[in-house]
Amino acid sequence: MRVPLSWLREYVDLPATETGRDVQAKLVDVGLEVETVEQIGAGLKGPLVVGQVLTIEELEGFKKPIRFCTVDVGDANGTGEPQEIVCGARNFAVGDKVVVVLPGAVLPGDFAIAARKTYGRTSHGMICSTDELGMGDDGTHGIIVLPPEHEAGTDAIELLQLVDEVLDIAVTPDRGYCLSMRGVARETAIAYGLPLRDPALLDVPAPNAYGYPVKVSDPFGCDRFTARTVVGLQPEARSPIWMQRRLQKAGMRPISLAVDVTNYVMLELGQPLHAYDRTRIDGPIGVRRAEQGEKLTTLDGTVRVLDAADLVITDNRGPIGLAGVMGGANTEIADAAEGTHTTEVVIEAAHFDAISIARTARRHKLSSEASKRFERGVDPQAAAAAAQRTVDLLVLLAGGTAEAGVTEVSAPSAPRTIAMPANHPDRVAGVAYGRETVVRRLQEVGCDVYGQDELIVTVPSWRPDLGEPNDLAEEVIRLEGYENLPSTLPTPPSGRGLTDHQRLYRRVGRALAGAGYVEALNYPFIGDAVLDQLGLDADDARRRTVKLVNPLSDEEPALRTTLLPGLLGALRRNDGRGSHDLALFETGLVFRPTGTETRAVRLPVDRRPTDEEIAGLDASLPRQPRRAAVVLAGAREQAGWWGKGRLADWADSVEAARTIAREAGVEVTVRSDRHAPWHPGRCAALYVTVNGEETLFGHAGELHPRVVKDLHLPERTCAMEVELDVLEQAVDGPLQAPRISTFPVATQDVALIVAENVPAADVERALREGAGELLESVRLFDVFTGEQIGAGRKSLAYALRFRAADRTLTVDEASAARDAAVALAAERTGAVLRGA
Repeated sequence: MRVPLSWLREYVDLPATETGRDVQAKLVDVGLEVETVEQIGAGLKGPLVVGQVLTIEELEGFKKPIRFCTVDVGDANGTGEPQEIVCGARNFAVGDKVVVVLPGAVLPGDFAIAARKTYGRTSHGMICSTDELGMGDDGTHGIIVLPPEHEAGTDAIELLQLVDEVLDIAVTPDRGYCLSMRGVARETAIAYGLPLRDPALLDVPAPNAYGYPVKVSDPFGCDRFTARTVVGLQPEARSPIWMQRRLQKAGMRPISLAVDVTNYVMLELGQPLHAYDRTRIDGPIGVRRAEQGEKLTTLDGTVRVLDAADLVITDNRGPIGLAGVMGGANTEIADAAEGTHTTEVVIEAAHFDAISIARTARRHKLSSEASKRFERGVDPQAAAAAAQRTVDLLVLLAGGTAEAGVTEVSAPSAPRTIAMPANHPDRVAGVAYGRETVVRRLQEVGCDVYGQDELIVTVPSWRPDLGEPNDLAEEVIRLEGYENLPSTLPTPPSGRGLTDHQRLYRRVGRALAGAGYVEALNYPFIGDAVLDQLGLDADDARRRTVKLVNPLSDEEPALRTTLLPGLLGALRRNDGRGSHDLALFETGLVFRPTGTETRAVRLPVDRRPTDEEIAGLDASLPRQPRRAAVVLAGAREQAGWWGKGRLADWADSVEAARTIAREAGVEVTVRSDRHAPWHPGRCAALYVTVNGEETLFGHAGELHPRVVKDLHLPERTCAMEVELDVLEQAVDGPLQAPRISTFPVATQDVALIVAENVPAADVERALREGAGELLESVRLFDVFTGEQIGAGRKSLAYALRFRAADRTLTVDEASAARDAAVALAAERTGAVLRGA
């Protein structure tokens, strides 16, 4: 809502020294979002005057039409002589009154005006258009032609109200009454503690049987309809300059007098109106729901196919308007510029159901100034006053005559009342306001308040957002000032901190960041399309998703069952923007329904839910394990003078899983596997020991080439995903810090020949168990296949490190431990010491 400060002063006697910035600060204090204060005419400096065109000479020989004009500017030029001006516009004639800027003036944009020679003549000033003066669109895109009653030499800056301040207010959906000067003026009066001159306080004649006939068939959709008729409008009447300027400052374009008046009253009182050309209406006006498939051509020239839920205005021919949204073209006010005239109008001021209007506007993708107000809530009691205000302006400005008939169709309704303890705002805010303050603030917003300890509050008709005691408490708190609410930090009980699993999750994140991964936080939503791109089987558990009732996007209507889609999307975006060496990670919840979930119940808000109700809610939730995942592409080690560098491969994703497991003090067993979306020959299943049994912990490896292609990922992209809840179950007691021995290490290398299908992890496990307590670490550093060792066999070379905590090991002790390790490996896996 754009609010000109000069217009606002008409309803509230603001101090003369108050600027737009001052008013902005006051309105922000009472809860309005004033986004900007526009300085209209900033930098404008005269002389800028009314001039009368005396002569026009057409200049020949130029690429475009040029006119040399003499203009009477009175005494504004200091001589009284006609002013010579060169102008290219053609929408004015001899005798017209125009706006002239004289040498020495400065227009908006720091455009200084001086006499200059152009097109072979000297131009002493300029004849101005609305764009050059920063006035906004008036529909002509040409020179301003003023009404003939203004004298030449009159100051045009004051006449056109070129200097002003406009407050741009972002009106929230619950404050629809502020989409009017009346509503903003009320808030301003409260903020300053000044009286309000309410523009809706008009003498309105009582309804009678002589008004234009109206039949409302849907009283729920339209609970009030007021109709007034004005005849004898003068065809040549134009909207006065003051009205046009107020409309322009408020962001609307002047069109014609009848239309401008309805728009002006809508901005003033917040009540949308519509004016029909009475000669184009066939029979009584009706209000009903549309018939499915009915058609209506709206004022924007679009033929719209109506839905059965649309509320329409009709006559004997059918729909003539989309109620609360836009009128129809067949009853449009005639445009005098096209040679037609409207001399009789029927004014509609109605109140429509907010939800119906909102749905119609969205259904037809047609948001209008009227629909924006109706869907936020319009004062139903303002309809009669708005119709009267429109009638008064048409009679005053267009010379019309108001007919005696007044039509008002209304459904019976009672004022809304709310019972509230007088100290309820005190308890909500934690501030002792007192009954007097509560009553005074509620009365300021328009409520009638009765009672002592228990208040009975009658809500004003223009505040449909006030429906319960907490709404009333909010009004008191905002008017008393949010900044005055005390800020009290809660005191946590001593001896509490992070839980064990919280510490583990934090350590995992820090470990991955330390390993060179960058955390990427993604939305927890997925769609079936990405599951197809990942190549998941139809019976894959990751395809059983939890669907959202109100998804942010129709393409992603479900909660994620895996972290990979979000991470791979982040990797794709970064790769597309030029970052090709990527290592990303994410930790978070996934949502895995088990099929045993019950239907969620709506918990009460007026009391604490019972334990049974909370248990029922928990039973409706899917399993939500916490997971960690990484994705890699490009170089893992950069090339430089220190070396050739290295591309990321499947082993890096496996090492990321080991990095995570080390934070829990758990060993990871790696086995070959086939699991989408990984490459079947480069996929590792990751296991940890839980209660003495190997338990699947996650998967890692290189993604399938088809997945890489479908998701538009870099070649050889690798990924890893593990379940942290399983890792936590594998933790055996508190994490033990490693012991540092001061004694030297003894290293023994062994090369074992095994069948090609024997997992290296099985050989490593046997070596660890066989070596005993002296073994510090075992590392596979080479895998060899070839004719030397025979077909179907492979050689695994391990580096064994032995160390004792209390002594230096002898060669015999280290050799004995090595031999024991080899012996157990031979027993379990059939390994043979190479070269033996």
